[in-house]
Amino acid sequence: MVTESTRTIPSTGGLLDRVSMLRTDADLMDGYARRLLATASALSDSAVAPEWSRPTLERQAAACTTAAEQLRTAAEALLAHMRAGG
Repeated sequence: MVTESTRTIPSTGGLLDRVSMLRTDADLMDGYARRLLATASALSDSAVAPEWSRPTLERQAAACTTAAEQLRTAAEALLAHMRAGG
């Protein structure tokens, strides 16, 4: 049995919107990473903060940074695909 896909390919404008959204999300993730690191730094000077809090926040910040890089890579790949006529 043969089935037809009902998915539509977004227009160039739609793809550019997605690229913009990916870049915006990447910027947000970078901002989250900065805030997490600032919080970790503030907690390192606190005598009441749990010992595990700084390394945990630093790992979360690293994950946000990785996510931001991946989002930017996806945006660039989508742009390259569009330029190639795909």
